[in-house]
Amino acid sequence: MAASNQDRNLPASQRKLDKARKDGQVVRSRDLGHFAAIAVGGATLVALAPQVSHWSSKLLMNGLRFDAKSVQSTDFMTERLAELTWQMMWIIVPLGILMMLVAVAISVAAGGWVWTLKPVMPNFGKLNPLSGITRLFSKDQLVDTLKASVLALILGTIGAMYLRANIDSFGGVLAMALPAALSHAGSVIVGGMLLLLLALAAFAMVDLPLQKHMHATRLKMSHEELKQEHKEVEGNAEVKAKARARMREMNNRRMLAAIPNADLVVMNPTHYAVALKYDDQKMGAPRVVAKGADLIAMKIRDIAKSSQVPVLQAPVLARALYAHAEVDREIPAALFSAVAQVLAYVYQLRAALTGRVPMPGALPELNVPAELDPHNKPGFVPDEVIE
Repeated sequence: MAASNQDRNLPASQRKLDKARKDGQVVRSRDLGHFAAIAVGGATLVALAPQVSHWSSKLLMNGLRFDAKSVQSTDFMTERLAELTWQMMWIIVPLGILMMLVAVAISVAAGGWVWTLKPVMPNFGKLNPLSGITRLFSKDQLVDTLKASVLALILGTIGAMYLRANIDSFGGVLAMALPAALSHAGSVIVGGMLLLLLALAAFAMVDLPLQKHMHATRLKMSHEELKQEHKEVEGNAEVKAKARARMREMNNRRMLAAIPNADLVVMNPTHYAVALKYDDQKMGAPRVVAKGADLIAMKIRDIAKSSQVPVLQAPVLARALYAHAEVDREIPAALFSAVAQVLAYVYQLRAALTGRVPMPGALPELNVPAELDPHNKPGFVPDEVIE
């Protein structure tokens, strides 16, 4: 059963945020976009005021120039209207494109770039009247409606008060020459636009954090949703544990099967065992074919003895190899010297068993760097092994 809104009190996970972004659900502030577009458009008109004033005067004079012949011809009037319309479009269209680009840039800056067609794909579920009524009276819709109503009331009040305060200025335009009238009317309108922009800026400063908060609230998750997502991402814990156990079992079988071909096994009395193999024709250094701790170490020892592979007691070297060497990899360079001593001892022992050389004495002291012995590091715990 889906969790209720009261149960969703946990922040959205990164996975849910990413999914919402793919679905086109990102933070968007309309008020911020409106403010930026109108501000840039107004600033452009102010910066180009002399050119716009001259162009407007010329356009107005051309539009009001008539003669008897032109008045009598309806085709001429239609052509004149089309001509004036195209001339106005040369100003209106570039300005509109500029404002649109600014609005898009501000939107991207607020919520990031998202390329998806999901928001425009048909969704017949939205045609359900019941769900439509629910959305109509939702918290987000009520907040947006209230905000839009307050903004419209404030802008209308500012506009009415400004017009009332400057009614005489607008009336005096009728007594001025056309260029002066356009200039005077433009300056009065710019003053009113600045007041409206201040109101839009105040709403934009409030709307952006509000939209971020509402977006985060919409995406909140319940404990059940978070647990379900964790299962989907990480998988069932029991299934994963069984898979890991199966993988370790397979690796152990493969590893134990390679012990009869090893040259020797190095171990300490009970805890660690490492089987090594060296072929000077194929390997640049001795390679670890098996390693283990506790029960696996005992298995390695037993298989080695039954396969007549020499087993040497070298506790420090066994611990260092177990901690720093990987199965099917060559031993670390720092242990070359110690392993070479052990291999030389084994080769001499094998030769002695055939009667070719005298029997060697005890295994000499091995050259194992102290920093490679894990017992010298606090907190060392052997890897988990499976019987």
